[in-house]
Amino acid sequence: MVPSRKAQESARAAPDVFVRRKVPVPSRIFDTYWRFATERQAIFLRRLEQESGPWTQDRILAEYKFTNAYRAADRVSQYLIRNVVSNGAPNGRDTVFRVLLFKLFNKIETWELLEAHFGYLEAAKFDVDRFDAVLSAAMRAGVRIYSAAYIMPGAPRVSISTYKHSTHLSLLARMLSGDVPERLLDAQSMRTAFEILLALPSIGPFLAYQYVIDLAYSEHFPFDENDFVQPGPGALHGLSKCFSSLGDLSPSEAIKWVTERQDLEFASRDLAFRRLWGRSLHLIDCQNLFCEVDKYCRVAHPEFNAVTGRSRIKQKFTPSGPAPAPFFPPKWGLDLSSGIALSHRRSPTNQDS
Repeated sequence: MVPSRKAQESARAAPDVFVRRKVPVPSRIFDTYWRFATERQAIFLRRLEQESGPWTQDRILAEYKFTNAYRAADRVSQYLIRNVVSNGAPNGRDTVFRVLLFKLFNKIETWELLEAHFGYLEAAKFDVDRFDAVLSAAMRAGVRIYSAAYIMPGAPRVSISTYKHSTHLSLLARMLSGDVPERLLDAQSMRTAFEILLALPSIGPFLAYQYVIDLAYSEHFPFDENDFVQPGPGALHGLSKCFSSLGDLSPSEAIKWVTERQDLEFASRDLAFRRLWGRSLHLIDCQNLFCEVDKYCRVAHPEFNAVTGRSRIKQKFTPSGPAPAPFFPPKWGLDLSSGIALSHRRSPTNQDS
């Protein structure tokens, strides 16, 4: 049935109605979030400016280990950016191979063990049996080949006796024999690349997001870190402590809302947050900060521990000498010569924390 002329004119005349979405409702921990970010970044920069501590008067930050305010400033990320992504300017396929091989174990010592046996690591040299033999021998000698930063689930096993690392090497071989590297390189958005990785066995949302961030450090991937965010379990815990309600926003949208408000939030608290050579916090950084604030609150605000059921911080902070000179993705265009003298600093090693 065709509407009458009067009904059509009435429909055209009706104004558009916009409903304001409810924004998150902060708890008092939200204030801690911004103060933590400010002091954690200050500690990072103080360590570059002065070789010996103390670098903070915050008892919790001085005693326990926390990641940096900027993910790219963390020790393992620094190693990956300098030695895995930027070393030798490999082609796009080799970049995908090198990043995924490194991230399967996320351990500097494992990468260097493989380099010691096979030289410069590239896709053409990859052989599951040879790499497996080296890692299996290391495991039999009592060497830990996986990082304790997160648990890497096993991929489908070839046999009951197959080591977990064997399944991961087989998964990488399967990716290389297919078109995964090419599909990732052709991806027009971070979300598309994330979905490609997410479809692979044993790679869930948290790992897929971490991997795509590491790929984005390369010139071969034009993604901006503010394109997309996938909160991990720790970030979800942090969100539940920082907000009594997320309003009408999803966790991802809440992280984006926080990221976009950072200048306002710092200013409203009179906090002198020192940016990373002019680079503001991005989605991945704010996501990580929610995770770290969740940990910080276990000691600073134990009354909130019932939210997550976790009450202690496992890792203590142990400085291992002067902080190494930082190195960030060249495509970021950061001028590290400005604002802080770094010329006398050494390059990072696997002994630095």
